[in-house]
Amino acid sequence: MEPTNFTITVENLSKRFNREWIFRKLSYSFESGKTYAITGPNGSGKSTLLQVLWGQMPPTAGTIRYEKDQKEIEIDNVFRNLSVATPYMDLIDEFTLSEQLRFHFKMRKQSGKRSMEEMLKEMYLYDSRDKYIGNFSSGMKQRLKLALAFFTEGRAVFLDEPGTNLDRTAFQWYLNQLQQLPKNRLIFIASNQPEEYPSDAVKVDIMTYK
Repeated sequence: MEPTNFTITVENLSKRFNREWIFRKLSYSFESGKTYAITGPNGSGKSTLLQVLWGQMPPTAGTIRYEKDQKEIEIDNVFRNLSVATPYMDLIDEFTLSEQLRFHFKMRKQSGKRSMEEMLKEMYLYDSRDKYIGNFSSGMKQRLKLALAFFTEGRAVFLDEPGTNLDRTAFQWYLNQLQQLPKNRLIFIASNQPEEYPSDAVKVDIMTYK
């Protein structure tokens, strides 16, 4: 089977809060098989841009077009093609880790054919499988969020400040998982830390669109 081509094309994309423009007149075609590093200082609007791109937040102006194999995807179906990990993403504290995984993959298709046990071991959280997420450390929660994004079938992967709260060992785990993503994925990484994205990533500096 030929790899699926997935693109997100924006024209004059702009977002404003009150009277402040977060970014303006961004025109770009983001293509599968590439990693895009959304760069800029803290508070510059990287997270806002990602939220607009994945459809959570409407733009103030401009258009977004999602295409799979050159066929446009209706906005209501876009989420089926995306996976997301952010430090501010909510988890269900009342769930154990095993319950969270089962709940998530009832709604979303898994990438690959890992068993529950294999996922837990690959996350290095097997011994915490029956632990409530509300009792997880911030680093464990971040690793779980990243794992849900990595293990979910999605044509585009959005990672916002992925190294947040990760220690050195967990950060290396993140880099290894990033390298293992299928080559035809469209990957976004919002970060002002170069070690969080590959050296060959296409850099999109949000400050260019102020």
